[in-house]
Amino acid sequence: MSPRPERPVALVTGAGRRVGAVIARTLHAAGYDLALHCRRSVAEAEALAAELERERADSTLVLQAELADPHALPALVDTTLARYGRLDALVNNASAFHPTPVGSATVAQWNELFASNAQAPFFLAQAATPALRAAHGAIVNLVDIYAERPLADHPIYCMAKAALAAMTRSLALDLAPDIRVNGVAPGAVLWPSDGKPYADQQAMLARTPLARAGTPEDVAGAVLWLLRGAPYVTGQIIRVDGGRTLST
Repeated sequence: MSPRPERPVALVTGAGRRVGAVIARTLHAAGYDLALHCRRSVAEAEALAAELERERADSTLVLQAELADPHALPALVDTTLARYGRLDALVNNASAFHPTPVGSATVAQWNELFASNAQAPFFLAQAATPALRAAHGAIVNLVDIYAERPLADHPIYCMAKAALAAMTRSLALDLAPDIRVNGVAPGAVLWPSDGKPYADQQAMLARTPLARAGTPEDVAGAVLWLLRGAPYVTGQIIRVDGGRTLST
């Protein structure tokens, strides 16, 4: 293992694009060195790493892995430790999202949605526990407001995120006092990559008290606060939803 550096180190899953990339930029600007995990977005992750390397040399590591493969998860942690010698933060951001209407849902869809949204976060956390315990580090899981208020035609996704919410609270109890475990539950921040009808977007925003969509920076700011600015917070899931869960 490399000599322990002074800068904290964070492993971020799904860091190649969208919210994950903004989380990575935010943590890097706050002084973290990063292990950037990606699945298919290798080019995007490498471009992000190059961008961040221009700001601070030797501060990024790109890791490609299929999170549905349980054997790949300990290797992500081991490779990060081999490079940096420490791990201070795990951000479970990677997520699959697609509809699974009752009547047509398949076991393959169940396995895919639970793999990224529940199974991988748990086994990554398990693999990272010794290093995080040594660093008195923290875990942040990207949950979803749909874990509490289900989205029509997405029962398996909602169930998987509910499992992640339960895991967040369970690990907060089991890993205390050395490791804090929290979650962030975004509301309308980024529409699905395959698009969402404009009318649906407007109806969603009409039910949001702050009357606007959130931004990836809103989510990333909450992640950074939970990692660095909330030493007496554990087992909590912060809703970054513009107040949407307050409305009907």
